[in-house]
Amino acid sequence: MTVEATSADDVAAAQGETEVMLDQLLGYDPDTASGATPAPYTITDQTQLLQTAAASAQSFTVLLGAVAAISLLVGGIGVTNVMLVTVTERTREIGIRKALGATRGAILGQFLVEAATLTLLGGVLGVIIALVGAQYPINGTQPEVLGFSIPLALGVSVAIGVFFGVYPAARAAAMRPIQALRAT
Repeated sequence: MTVEATSADDVAAAQGETEVMLDQLLGYDPDTASGATPAPYTITDQTQLLQTAAASAQSFTVLLGAVAAISLLVGGIGVTNVMLVTVTERTREIGIRKALGATRGAILGQFLVEAATLTLLGGVLGVIIALVGAQYPINGTQPEVLGFSIPLALGVSVAIGVFFGVYPAARAAAMRPIQALRAT
């Protein structure tokens, strides 16, 4: 049976009236019933359901946040590895640039820009996939992409690239020209 209160302020009063009516209808007297004999009915209201739904949503939010953090860490490690390979493959180029007068900052900046560009392209690809995926309902729910989430996602992807690209870039900038030119 469903009973609806006239307003949110009247929910407790509606519950009380419903209990009295059900007690009379079912012949149940809460005053004479022993503690071992519960009422033959249960009354729940929407606030209890909302609290349960909110607790579930909070659990899922924490879980998704943990998955996202692990994904960003793994992606960052991948960026570091790719950039380390790039530095190794371009050792001779770094040596030539340094021999011609390139500063540590110029080399560092070059590799940081490359790392940021790499992750920005990955972020753009991720945003495109999200926008396409949001066109299809999931379990009857239509996903929605919020406007602020796109620049936020792109900013996080660039920040990951810069953060995880610092070590390879610093390694490239620290090379001595003569040693870099000797490497084959």
